[in-house]
Amino acid sequence: MSLGIVMLVHTAFDRAEQMVRVWDAAGCPVVIHVDSEVGQETHDAFKHALADLANVRFCARNRCEWGTWGLVAASQTAATMLLEDFPDVSHVYLASGACLPLRPVDELIAFLIDHPDTDFIESATTADVPWTVSGLDRERFTLRFPFAWKKRRKLFDSAVKLQQMLGYTRKTPDGLVPHMGSQWWCLTRQTLDAILQDPNRPAYDHYFRQVWIPDESYYQSLVRIHARRVESRSLTLAKFDFQGKPHIFFDDHMQLLRRSDCFVARKIWKDAELLYRSFPRKNDPDCAKAAPNTGTVDRLFSQAAMRRTLGRPGLYMQSRFPSIDRENGVAAARYTVLQGFDDVFEQFQNWLARRTGAQVHGHLYAKDRAHFAGDGKIYKGGLSDHPRLRDYNATMFLTNLVWNGREDYHCFQFGPADSQDIRWTIARDTNASIWVISGAWAIPLFRSGRAASDVRAEAARLQRIENAFLKTLRGPNAHARISIMSLAEFIQAPTDALQTIIDDIAGHRGKAVSEPPKMADLDGLADFLQDLRNQGMHPFLTGDITQGDARQAKRDAPPKPYIVARK
Repeated sequence: MSLGIVMLVHTAFDRAEQMVRVWDAAGCPVVIHVDSEVGQETHDAFKHALADLANVRFCARNRCEWGTWGLVAASQTAATMLLEDFPDVSHVYLASGACLPLRPVDELIAFLIDHPDTDFIESATTADVPWTVSGLDRERFTLRFPFAWKKRRKLFDSAVKLQQMLGYTRKTPDGLVPHMGSQWWCLTRQTLDAILQDPNRPAYDHYFRQVWIPDESYYQSLVRIHARRVESRSLTLAKFDFQGKPHIFFDDHMQLLRRSDCFVARKIWKDAELLYRSFPRKNDPDCAKAAPNTGTVDRLFSQAAMRRTLGRPGLYMQSRFPSIDRENGVAAARYTVLQGFDDVFEQFQNWLARRTGAQVHGHLYAKDRAHFAGDGKIYKGGLSDHPRLRDYNATMFLTNLVWNGREDYHCFQFGPADSQDIRWTIARDTNASIWVISGAWAIPLFRSGRAASDVRAEAARLQRIENAFLKTLRGPNAHARISIMSLAEFIQAPTDALQTIIDDIAGHRGKAVSEPPKMADLDGLADFLQDLRNQGMHPFLTGDITQGDARQAKRDAPPKPYIVARK
């Protein structure tokens, strides 16, 4: 059994030479394809450097631009020469100059001997491929792509849009089912020869010339026609980021690569001296039969991709300003927004702080100033209570407050009289719990002693603002934990609602509501609301409150008892 190597090279020729010698030292013939964009002088120098190796060949050169047919043509040309010049080769491994064998090549050969009829190539139908990046998966097989995506982006996009607008689709050759996967494969001689000698190859080549990124679909599709047994995975460890760009392995990744037990890895940084000195590792009988294990690498890279795209909630800094559309949270930790509670209850903030141990702020977005817990003018992190500084960027004010005090749980009061710039932020923040007693703004107006005719305009203004906030909370982009009760609903059973809020904030550390906070005197509120209606202002957000409801609120039923199981 003999393993042959097809190597694609376009840069870092000193490292490519080093890798050729590694393959050659293991008895593997190598056919090298050098991108035609590389200068002739560089090509000749590279060829001369390897002139002492009898089993190394250089094939005809093709122009290899990313995403185009040239990469497939390069592998076809090199593979054809390899099969013709080395008839003893039983498996062909596609590699690049940036591929580094991690284990002794003898172990790879032994592995292939144990799998003599298996083709190792990642090959999945378009319906089953979740890693497609840029939105083109099936379209890459049904449209034509005459322009290179990297160098002629506008023409590429225009051609795609024009074909989609005209409803143009290409016919797939009979018997061909498009598959996709990593371009790095290891095929048996029989399968590769069948692909290259297929009588329908001219039709297949003609079709794939206009497919986008054909090196990820040409062999992946044709192997399904000719292979006896396909194992849909690559023997080369190659990872890609969320944009579809290949990850580069540095010296820092040495232990990670060692634990993977993979045979080959790419893409290795050309100056990773430690990696090039350490790999391929020396023969170790205890590890010789180890199967490639990418689980650890996959998990770490998945976590890295998640951190890169989702970030750390609430962390905003010069080196990484998060994308609003991709973040998994706005603030760094959970917090609670309470609207209307301080209107219904007297000294509500102090009462809630005693029972939860949380930092209970007043109206952080009040028009006059930010009312911090403890009523200080400066909060942790140097946050000022000045309204102009706060409103310059309301979201950053909130995220800074939660980040700098993330060892505590934060609550703050909110209402329609406050600055409303923050409402979209808290509505979409998955770390926010929002509790609203709608219509509670009517209580301060009622207790002001002013006639309904005098406060009618102010009541209408507050209701319009609150109604806009409620629409935001009920919108499709609201991801916070949201609870909305009308004032009429709340005063029917305020203790139960308060206990739920305490449990949400403090969990098992919360205290049972044995003594609720003192409720404002609501006698006469029903008449006040009726007077507003008589003035032409309908307070629909308060709910239907009667005089009996206001009296019942003072005689609120005791809280539901907790059941404690005894052993």
